[in-house]
Amino acid sequence: MFLSNNVNMNNYHGRKWFLLLIFAVYRKLDPVDGLKCYCDTTGPSCQNETCETDGFCFASTTLKAGVKKFEYRCIERRSLIPIEHPFGCSTTKAKNESVVIECCNEFDWCNRKLRPELQPKPPESTPTAAAWQVVPWIIGLMVLGVCGAISFWWAKRSRKLTKRGSGHLFVVDDSLCETRHPILGTATIRDMIELTTSGSGSGLPLLVQRSIARQIQLADIIGKGRFGEVWRGRWRGENVAVKIFSSREECSWFREAEIYQTVMLRHENILGFIAADNKDNGTWTQLWLITDYHENGSLFDFLTARTIDSNTLVKMALSVATGLSHLHMDIVGTKGKPAIAHRDLKTKNILVKTNLTCVIGDLGLAVRHNVGSDSVDVPSTNRVGTKRYMAPEVLDETMDTRQFDPYKRSDVYSFGLVVWEMARRCGAMPDEYQPPYYDCVPPDPALEDMRRVVCVERRRPSVPNRWHSDPILSSISKVMKECWYQNPAARLTALRIKKTLANIGSGDYIKM
Repeated sequence: MFLSNNVNMNNYHGRKWFLLLIFAVYRKLDPVDGLKCYCDTTGPSCQNETCETDGFCFASTTLKAGVKKFEYRCIERRSLIPIEHPFGCSTTKAKNESVVIECCNEFDWCNRKLRPELQPKPPESTPTAAAWQVVPWIIGLMVLGVCGAISFWWAKRSRKLTKRGSGHLFVVDDSLCETRHPILGTATIRDMIELTTSGSGSGLPLLVQRSIARQIQLADIIGKGRFGEVWRGRWRGENVAVKIFSSREECSWFREAEIYQTVMLRHENILGFIAADNKDNGTWTQLWLITDYHENGSLFDFLTARTIDSNTLVKMALSVATGLSHLHMDIVGTKGKPAIAHRDLKTKNILVKTNLTCVIGDLGLAVRHNVGSDSVDVPSTNRVGTKRYMAPEVLDETMDTRQFDPYKRSDVYSFGLVVWEMARRCGAMPDEYQPPYYDCVPPDPALEDMRRVVCVERRRPSVPNRWHSDPILSSISKVMKECWYQNPAARLTALRIKKTLANIGSGDYIKM
């Protein structure tokens, strides 16, 4: 009887371990869809300190003013760019002194006990007399090493076949047969964008972006905002604009870089994106967004300092409408583009090119339309648009944020205000530059001020009498008024505005 009991117990333990093994294998094969993570934020995505994601659980340690701060949340799969080494889970150094990030997806709540450790700053040591005696030897060896590396590179380069075509220099590597690679040192930024995007318009490869960012020299500051600063930089003799975000604005930086790299977004009236990179000097982390540089600055700066004629007004307005129409357009196909709404269109976010056409920039608040699920991809950042340019339905919170079309109609309202600002600076007797509703609200209006003027009193910027005697200004004012209707459904579409302005420029609209 005793022997029989032992056999039964052994069988029981054997079945128990077998079932545990099967459960472990099942958990290992189980997809990450529905992964539960610990979170310490407030909001609809974090309920009872738990969020759910199809991507990774996130944990970070940040040192601010000598105090460690831990942060926990979910990262969605669609935000993992690139998927094999995503920005959001990257730390510039393996052990950083100010910010350390760690992600996991092995099991539910895997980030609860994660405490990424900061690397303490090593104490400074005073060189001894013996060390100074070694320095000349070290310098000599370094010089020899550099010379050897240059000789090896030149010898290897001379064995490759160089070809010159269409004004660009290519290298054909024997081991890669027909594969061609542009030489970073001899190509301009325009060349690299044309040669490496393969027609997709989704931006430069990540390694090329990092190479460019590491070689930029900051020249002078050209602007400041709530996100950080904008600098003019130099890369191989070319001017570039460098938007520097603070580490607190990581979500805004990531979102804007993600939107700029949307397939087929590149357009002559959308600010040209070049690269995004995070730079760490050992004390703090800077987040860089590198774009084309336009020496005329923003449309706000341009209108404040200069007046324009009727032809320039139509050209500027048409270029902004063309860029907005491209943003709003949904391009269907394998390499298609989702429809995008800007959400913060204003003169400070529009730049003036040397030919006096405009480009739309600052896409950090943009939302995308997911056609498959008919949903709206809204950024997680807490930033909101500029109150002065908010549409009535945004101010009184009646807009249906689950649908995409209301976001486009809100952009059209903001566009009407931008055209009003441009039209004031046009004509034989232009008015002094003023922002919209300058005569109704304070310089920095509160939401209540704008809600009272726009929603309750239903006021709009005044149209000067002199516009009625000018055929172009009169036609422009009609377009304006059709952009800022109180009823969003009655407003023009960006495409309709583009066609109407093109007709005004050609004179057909005025004749009608």
